[in-house]
Amino acid sequence: MTDTLLGILHMSIFPGGVFALALGFFFKGLDRRLEARLQRRVGPPLIQPWLDAAKLLTKETMIPKTACRQAFLLAPVFGFTGMAVCAAFIPIAGVYNGLFNMGDLLVIFYLLPIPAMAIMLGGSASSSPFGAIGFSREMLMMLAYETPLLMILLSVAMLVGKGLAGGEWGAEFSLLKIVAWQQENGSLGLNPSMIPAFIAYLIFLPGTMGVPPFDIPEAETEIIEGPLLEYGGPLLALFQITSALKTFVVLGLGVALFFPGVISAWWPINLLWFILKCLVLMVVSLTLVKSATGRFRIDQAFRFYITVPVALALCSLILVWVM
Repeated sequence: MTDTLLGILHMSIFPGGVFALALGFFFKGLDRRLEARLQRRVGPPLIQPWLDAAKLLTKETMIPKTACRQAFLLAPVFGFTGMAVCAAFIPIAGVYNGLFNMGDLLVIFYLLPIPAMAIMLGGSASSSPFGAIGFSREMLMMLAYETPLLMILLSVAMLVGKGLAGGEWGAEFSLLKIVAWQQENGSLGLNPSMIPAFIAYLIFLPGTMGVPPFDIPEAETEIIEGPLLEYGGPLLALFQITSALKTFVVLGLGVALFFPGVISAWWPINLLWFILKCLVLMVVSLTLVKSATGRFRIDQAFRFYITVPVALALCSLILVWVM
């Protein structure tokens, strides 16, 4: 009973729920502000994502007459639930060890695609031709960027598993043990065999977050927001909340996999250190990239993801195996 209550607390308050949502909106607001500055614009205030979501929550929910009502309403709830659960699995070194201690990477790998699946479900249920086009693009993008992610997670699990087994073959999928191993042996982001996997993860981030140059499923100038075209009011706000939660999840996962070190025995300092590392990861992989690039075509993005990050992740897998 106690474990169940703690699980609910972690999913609703910290590190998921309220904390993950607040931090995710802060990341998105800062990202928009920095992007505007890099492009010599003033940009919106830091609280703009909060203002957008709050305004949408006050609007009326509109459902197209020809839409599949049940699927149309279920899609944003489905995406939000998946990310709310996933956020509770992210460990914060020196603060929080994660929801469970076994198989965390496998659970996260299955939960991360849920927002993309929710967008596909909503787009296909909207009966809009733009939604159908966005559905197909989102599906291709998900297939493309999930492949290198799997190889990255396997590289990390294999290296830590071999380290815990004294050089014998093994794989460790517990994020708690992966973080603890790095506390004793150094960050994987500085390990020569894992540098290609870290670069591949940086490339994975803009694809999974759907930002330029990989915002193809929702391209405003081509398909007018695609799967989200028919959404408005609280349902669209729920999609934005899901995106904020996913921002926290993917950045926090990157820190846990490659740079989970602590700098103090006092947990508030470690929490601030975690946030700072997430911000650096966001600026390098999201803000700078989308500020300097245009939009890929879907065939260019698919070909890019199944070549460059896959090759980098495969390189790490081979190095882990050989070394």
